[in-house]
Amino acid sequence: MSPSTRMHGGRKVWIVLPAYNEEQDLPSLLERIAEATEEANLRFEVLVVDDGSTDATAEVAEVWSNKLPLQVMTHDPNQGLGATLRDGVQWACDLARPNDVIVTLDSDNTHTPELILRMIRMVREGHDVVVASRFVKGSRVRGVPFSRRVLSRVAGILFKVVFPIPGIRDYTCGYRAYRAGLLQDVIEKDPGFFDQDGFQVMVDILLKLRRDRDLIFGEVPLILRYDFKEGSSKMDVGGTIRGTLALMWRRRFT
Repeated sequence: MSPSTRMHGGRKVWIVLPAYNEEQDLPSLLERIAEATEEANLRFEVLVVDDGSTDATAEVAEVWSNKLPLQVMTHDPNQGLGATLRDGVQWACDLARPNDVIVTLDSDNTHTPELILRMIRMVREGHDVVVASRFVKGSRVRGVPFSRRVLSRVAGILFKVVFPIPGIRDYTCGYRAYRAGLLQDVIEKDPGFFDQDGFQVMVDILLKLRRDRDLIFGEVPLILRYDFKEGSSKMDVGGTIRGTLALMWRRRFT
């Protein structure tokens, strides 16, 4: 049975991959997604949004579209993570049914796709948003520079104090599962929901969703394998810190 025809509870999983210059890491990630979905008997589709890559990311994705249920969208020129995630999630929302699950994760092979099954089970059990967290029991981090680990931990504590969300400790990780109907509703009500350009978009999504007190958030422990990453990091650490602090100020006082 082909991946595109597998059924799992009558729902479909839409895997959104924002990608920029990931020709080295994308094949390994897609291979792992194929294996994880095969083992879990998931009905799924991968949506790759190539953000104007200067390497062969789009070509690699097109080749894999012959092996997996996979579609590719390309930006020209590069627009940043915020716009790329926005377009990928909007694309998934246009295709999904309300009871489907939309999963976002990085394309650099640092996030373990084997975790998808546990995340979508939690959505089906009643969670609206599930975050793969670096800060819960059972999580592990490998290969991340010490300075970035400290910054992530401090950011998590700061956001937990200023913007507490029951069930959430990791505000910055982009590996998440959402109930599709939730994202469809918020985008319909607020077409400008995705209005952040950089990596702080991940924080902003949670800060906006927390306004709805009826939503149920949860986390699963993430094994972050930065040592699997072959390409270079795309994050401007200084710019991300400044952007995140500015975002915090705006969301807290405006």
